[in-house]
Parts: sequence; structure tokens; C-alpha cells
Amino acid sequence: MTDDPRIINVLLVEDDPGDVLMTREAFEEYLHNRLDVVTDGSEALAYLRNEGQYADAPRPDLILLDLNLPRRDGREVLAEVKGDPGLQHIPVIVLTTSQAEEDVLKSYQLHANAYVTKPVDFEGFIEAIKHIDHFFVSVVKLPNS
Repeated sequence: MTDDPRIINVLLVEDDPGDVLMTREAFEEYLHNRLDVVTDGSEALAYLRNEGQYADAPRPDLILLDLNLPRRDGREVLAEVKGDPGLQHIPVIVLTTSQAEEDVLKSYQLHANAYVTKPVDFEGFIEAIKHIDHFFVSVVKLPNS
């Protein structure tokens, strides 16, 4: 790793306040990237399309997406993102509690870039977020937004 890692914008789409808090803590303590949070699928799409209160929102370099969301679920959001030529280049990591094989398969059919089951313990959750961050900041080359 370099001394000056690239800063990326990450959008977390998560409705569980506990998971939002743990993710914020991971970013504040261990990571140097910008984290924005929305709590449902409709809000996520408004953010990504710079609509309404999100007119000035930055384009995320990475999306962490829960599957089970209010209003529009994560599968719908994933389908919209990957079906939109202006958004489809953004990597989407499904970050969910579901271990169901049908959720894994459907996520990849909708072109998720990765599927990560959330660890239930705090330390495991922090490690998972750190691994995702390391991979997408230090290992892979992301397109310029």
C-alpha cells in the first residue's frame, strides 16, 4: 500500500441502524474514504440520479447494498443500477445477512460485483468492511467517475 491511498466515495444503502453505526465506525477508525448513507432503495436511486435533496451528491465509486430494504428492495436497486448506462460501471457489493443460495444467484444474475454475508459479530463485521475497502482501493483499478 502507498502512504497516500486513493480516497473513494462509498454509498452505503442500509436500513439497519446498528449496521450503519458499525460501518461508520469502521470508516472513522480504520478507513479514509468518504461514506454516505441512505436507508431505503428509493432514496438510493434518488442519490445516484442526483434527484431532490441529493442534487449535489457525489457519484459513488463503490456501493455497499443491503438486499432487504424498505420501499424498493436491494434487488430492484441493483437491477436499476446495472441497467442504467450512466451507473452500471459502479461496482456494487451486496452486503447482507442472507445466506440463501437464491439471493446469491439472483444478485450475480443482476450483475453484482460481489456478494458478502455480514458477519454477526462486531470484529468480524469490521474485518469484512476493511477487506472490501482494501480490495477496491488498493487492489483493483476503478473507473474515474
